[in-house]
Formats: sequence, structure tokens, C-alpha cells
Amino acid sequence: MNRGFISDGKGNAVIAFDTKTFKTIKVISITGTDADGIIYDPFSKKIFVFEGDGKAAVVVDPQKLTQVGSIAMGGAPEFAVSDEKGLVYNNLEDKSSLNVIDTKTMKVIKNYPLNPCGGPTGLAIDKKNQRLFTVCRENKGMSVIDISTGKIVQTLPIGTGVDAVIYDAANKLVVASNGDGTASIFKQNSPDSYTLTQTLATQYRAKTMAMDLSTHKLYFPVSDYQKGTKNPVAGTFKLLVYKLN
Repeated sequence: MNRGFISDGKGNAVIAFDTKTFKTIKVISITGTDADGIIYDPFSKKIFVFEGDGKAAVVVDPQKLTQVGSIAMGGAPEFAVSDEKGLVYNNLEDKSSLNVIDTKTMKVIKNYPLNPCGGPTGLAIDKKNQRLFTVCRENKGMSVIDISTGKIVQTLPIGTGVDAVIYDAANKLVVASNGDGTASIFKQNSPDSYTLTQTLATQYRAKTMAMDLSTHKLYFPVSDYQKGTKNPVAGTFKLLVYKLN
């Protein structure tokens, strides 16, 4: 459909735009507050918007460009991923647990505790091997989860202030982006075995990340910050780009 969707946390809205012209198609008002994580689920053909303060997932129809539902999450949702077969997985940051959403009924059908993970943020999926990767700020760890059982397979140390995590299936790499100016890169030896291969130096607070899975390049949006603060310096916004050697 050549449509992109952005969550607007302060405006309580979803912004639909044309991916070719980048022009806004519609600002879609949604219920709840603090719209944050947002994904497209190919199975249900719906947009899911996760609201931290509202403790809900809002469902948007990308064709009609309207809200068509809301799902009570029982906690503050963070990142989410789809298995593209009818299930969406979502971290609850304040509960340190994982919700499983059935996109056919639009209800939470399971909740798994993530101990020893505390304060989970980013979430990635290995669909082939049925593993989830959740990254957590409180214990500075990345936990590997068996999707079929919800059990923690392994927990690995990462940097502080983590936000996002990505799984590169072609290269069998898992990358966690940390606010301390590093990215922790793990090699997947098997579905249940992982080894730290590199601690990539990025930049302070470069904790948001994306990967182009066709080129395997990593992108980190970041600004410079006033010393000792979280206040960005005006005019310093940049995009850091890394590639495999």
C-alpha cells in the first residue's frame, strides 16, 4: 500500500504517510495515552500501537485509516513483534513480563514472567527457531526465550540503558543497542547458545536502532548532549551507520 505509520505519543495519534512522497495522508486520533511502540502485523493486516501510560494496545486499520479496537495489556507495553501467524508478542516494562496477543480474537491469551529480566524494553524474534530476544535495563541483560514454553533459555550481559534489539537471521547475529554508547553483538551458535563477538562503540544515548536486512547495515539516530545531562545540543542530530566487514 506504500503507507507508513508513526506513533505520536504527545498527540495521541497515529500519523499515516505516503512512503514514496513522505507526505502525510492522515492524522488518526486514537484512544489512550503515550503511544510508543508500533508494528504492522501481516497476518491480521492491522497496525498495533502500544501505549505505556494507557496500558493498552490500540488496533488501527491501515486501509480505512481508523482505530478499530483496543486491547487491555495489564501493564505498560514496550516493544512488540509478530510471528506473522496470528500471534503478537509484547514486553510489559513495569511488570517484567511478556504478553502473547491472539490477533484473531484481539485478546491477550498468555503472560510469561521474564525473571531475571527487569524492565524489558526491546524485543526481537527468530521465527525459524522459535526464539525471542528481550533486552532489559534493570539487570543489564538480554534474555533468550523459548516461544513454545515461555521459558528463559539463557541471559547474557549487555550495556546499560538498553532500548532496542535486532535479530539478523542471515548472519545469525543478535544486536542490542545501549544508551551507554555501545551495542552488544552476539553470535547465535545454536537456538540455545550465544557468544558475545563484539562490543561496538557508538555514541552516548544512541539507544534507538534499525537494520536494513537486505544490506545488513545498522542505523543509530542520535544527537550530542550537554555534558552531564540528557539535554540534546541543538543542530547536532545525526545518523550513525555501520556495516559488516
